[in-house]
Amino acid sequence: MTLEDLRRQLDTLDQQLLTIIAERQALGTEIARAKREAGLPTRDFGREREVLLKARDKAQQLGVPAALGEAVMQLLIRSSLTTQEREQVAAQGQGTGRTALVIGGAGKMGLWFSRFLAAQGYTVTVADPKWAIDGFAYLPNWQADALQHDLIVVATPINTSNEVLLELAKRAPRGVVFDLGSLKTPLRAGLTALRQAGVRVTSVHPMFGPDTDLLSGRHVIFIDLGDAQSLQLAQSLFASTMAEQVVMSLDEHDRLIAYVLGLSHALNISFFTALANSGEHAQRLASLSSTTYDAQIAIASKVSKENPELYFEIQRLNEYGQESLTALQKAVNQLIDSVNRNDVSAFKTIMLQGREYLAGRTKD
Repeated sequence: MTLEDLRRQLDTLDQQLLTIIAERQALGTEIARAKREAGLPTRDFGREREVLLKARDKAQQLGVPAALGEAVMQLLIRSSLTTQEREQVAAQGQGTGRTALVIGGAGKMGLWFSRFLAAQGYTVTVADPKWAIDGFAYLPNWQADALQHDLIVVATPINTSNEVLLELAKRAPRGVVFDLGSLKTPLRAGLTALRQAGVRVTSVHPMFGPDTDLLSGRHVIFIDLGDAQSLQLAQSLFASTMAEQVVMSLDEHDRLIAYVLGLSHALNISFFTALANSGEHAQRLASLSSTTYDAQIAIASKVSKENPELYFEIQRLNEYGQESLTALQKAVNQLIDSVNRNDVSAFKTIMLQGREYLAGRTKD
């Protein structure tokens, strides 16, 4: 056969593969329904392990690398879980007959949340001076609205969210209000004002980006502001998903976020800044990179493409932010000092201390 004949056969196989994948997706919808009727959770880790082991064995029998067989099945499982999770969210109908206003809904996270609420049956209105979003009612100016919604979500940038919350406190809307800010101490005044005004209020921090499709393994943090009813409502929005829910106080949130976000951001910014200032060409370094370097570059590259204003706010506006930056500075100085003094013992201590700490990250 000619090269063109072989390519046509390959095209045919590709189409068959996609057809089978589509059939598998449709079956995932039926599985989601069966799980709901049986009261079973969406994710079954035992079943996933069984499927992956079978995939490895079958791949080896067929002369295909076991790792490839497992990787393909992991991708298909993730796709199936995404389908099942969406079906579960829609079937719950948490927001059926209810209305929601998303202030800042044209932003990336605001749009994600608008779609998330709509999937649960909420009639969603997007309030944003930027532009309207197809499929949603639109308000260019939420201040002119009567604010009769059952739910009001503040998805504006951190530096303006407190102003929005303070203004909402003056209006005292009847519905539950919560923000999606990645920091909470800058919003303390607005959240307190809402509580004092008798508004039902809580605060939420989804620990994932707007490109997330599957919430399994993701965390959503809920801030307990002393309003149990509002906290429960916010948590119920994610009850049908596979997200892990964490409840904590406002101050504990920002103290921990200083390390979870602040430190990790600062580390990657420092990494690519050191490279950019080194005078070494990026392609030259890539031509002889190591596994560790490539892994770090992959993370740093993603960070470099994020919103600089948002990342600055995460560093600057957190009341606990200086703590993690000082810890980073101290750690770098400790490393430099051990090398400059030719102190292998001190260097080894640093490595072993880190190994022991990271070993404790594994969940029980």
